[in-house]
Amino acid sequence: MVKECGIFDHSQILLEKMTPGVFLTSAAGGKRNTMIIGWGGIQVVWNRPLMVVYVRHIRATHELIEKSGQFTISVPTEKDLSAEIKTCGTRSMRDIGDKFAYCKLTPVPGRRVDVPIIGECGLHYECRVLLKQELQSEAIPDFVKKRFYPKEAYHTVYYADIVDTYLYDGGR
Repeated sequence: MVKECGIFDHSQILLEKMTPGVFLTSAAGGKRNTMIIGWGGIQVVWNRPLMVVYVRHIRATHELIEKSGQFTISVPTEKDLSAEIKTCGTRSMRDIGDKFAYCKLTPVPGRRVDVPIIGECGLHYECRVLLKQELQSEAIPDFVKKRFYPKEAYHTVYYADIVDTYLYDGGR
């Protein structure tokens, strides 16, 4: 069952769940992948609410977002998905294949984008990329590079329109 909600109605939950992380899912060309993000959130930019997420260019999900220009954010609200978060945050689709199958997560078709949400999660955002920006090495302070970019695997920052937001209870 789906319950409509406004973009900001549950934004505090999104921010609280950024640690340990929330699911970012994308799909293109018959492939789908989910990964965990701990950086990002909703920001008001250009007088509109945007989902801002950071995805390293070495991630399989990066390739899918580049091809489709779409992604979903699924936030665990009730179920303990810590094992799934750990797996999806540390294992690559390139190594284990379909993370949905591997973690026994239920892909549910998005309502307004061609990317699934994760049925075990309660809060969902469907997003379309409006702008992307590559982080430039020379603009990043050295102490940040040393801590977060020792292998120089920099992020692309995606600014995305939030085209749908809702609560989903898996059909209960």
